[in-house]
Amino acid sequence: MMSSAETSPAQNSPEPDAEPIILRAPTVADGADLWRLAKGTGVLDTNTPYAYILWTRDFAETSVIAEIGGEPAGFISGYHKPSDPQTLFIWQVAVDSEFRGRGLAKKMLFELVSRSGASRLETTITADNQASIALFTALAREHGTELQRKPLFTEDYFPSPDETGEDHAAEDLYTVEPLQQS
Repeated sequence: MMSSAETSPAQNSPEPDAEPIILRAPTVADGADLWRLAKGTGVLDTNTPYAYILWTRDFAETSVIAEIGGEPAGFISGYHKPSDPQTLFIWQVAVDSEFRGRGLAKKMLFELVSRSGASRLETTITADNQASIALFTALAREHGTELQRKPLFTEDYFPSPDETGEDHAAEDLYTVEPLQQS
């Protein structure tokens, strides 16, 4: 595993003159940037800034931040499931709109899975999130397996729109296994 201080240049940059993509484990100093990136997507459930700062402290080794030209461009937050440490659960994937279309989410995900040493990946995705479904389908294909889906959290598990001001769609559980480690 890479330590928090190590960086990994992304593979397959789209053009030779493009600024390099730095992929690394986030630090506490990155917590506010993770919050800004999540909020900037306009679609992710944005948690408190404190939650992202705490996340970077406790789950840095199972998360990744991408920098391009010294700017935070995206992140993925994840953790090893306490009940099954060989399972990497991916919680949020965010890419700043300025950096979309470069395959950044895929680069971050593939790097994180490789670094995690996990043999199985889980995530939850709403049915209308085709970009995430395509991302995790690509991961499954890379590992020579299929993306499996089953219902997990129906709408009735979430607080009502009267309480939150928004509807929350059902979250299906997606699994990729086995993850082939090199």
